[in-house]
Amino acid sequence: MHDLSKYSLAQLRALEVQVIDELKTQHFLSISKAREQILHIARNAGLSEMQLRAIKVPKMPKQGTAQVKYRNPEDPNQQWSGRGRQPAWVKAWVASGKPLEDAKT
Repeated sequence: MHDLSKYSLAQLRALEVQVIDELKTQHFLSISKAREQILHIARNAGLSEMQLRAIKVPKMPKQGTAQVKYRNPEDPNQQWSGRGRQPAWVKAWVASGKPLEDAKT
């Protein structure tokens, strides 16, 4: 490693440009190498590059929404599944000293 504190600002900026260029080059080379490895594996499996490109990765099924566990007795349109952040009405409900269980559906 170099002691960078001995470099002038101009030298550091020049070095920064060189580092950024080298990072881009190394990134490109690693992607190219990975691509070649993938194509090699595909060819060994009997797939052409066109067939490999045509493969569609199945999407994960969407998870349904969580069931409502709590409903505001004062306004039934306000509801909460019990997951994630507590909505404002739940915070106000609990802060007023009322047990959350009273709002359970």
